[in-house]
Amino acid sequence: MIPILILAGGTSSRMAGRDKLLEPVGGVPLLRVMADRAVATGHPVFVALPADAPDRVAALAGAGVTILRLPEAAEGMSGTLRAGVAALPACRAFLVLLADLPDLTTADLRAVIAAWETDPARPVWRGATPDGRPGHPILFDAGLRHRFADLSGDAGGAAIARPLADRTGLVRFADNRARRDLDTPADWRAWRDETGL
Repeated sequence: MIPILILAGGTSSRMAGRDKLLEPVGGVPLLRVMADRAVATGHPVFVALPADAPDRVAALAGAGVTILRLPEAAEGMSGTLRAGVAALPACRAFLVLLADLPDLTTADLRAVIAAWETDPARPVWRGATPDGRPGHPILFDAGLRHRFADLSGDAGGAAIARPLADRTGLVRFADNRARRDLDTPADWRAWRDETGL
């Protein structure tokens, strides 16, 4: 099995006081939507949260995920990744997913995992745009796991994936959903206008 790590440790600092991960998508908090899609792959799902995030924990009630309460999330993306990856069980590879990419589907996650299963010689596999711009989700071979222990700042997994760009496999999706995250109220308005959700 390939553990899926959903990164949900951010503070939604650009959302004017709202929590983007609790924004409704079809009447369901985004974080729960993304957790349900990950669980539907059949792989174990771990959700990296700040140490104190009761509303996010409540949104995940009954979802069948393992919640990781991480004080390191206060450091930013790298702290969340460093602690989250360390908490994963032994595995051959693991999939990392940002929680604020509402257009990604269960099929997308499965496609990236399947690509690695077909060609595990590549240490990284990523979702991408039609023109090949890399995005999410990102699958890392477990041989890279030790590198996460040294992450700092807010660069996140890009600090590990970028030097391996020439060995990275891309799964190109039909649109921009691998890179379309919703960080601001304006992002959400535009997305809702487009999708009707």
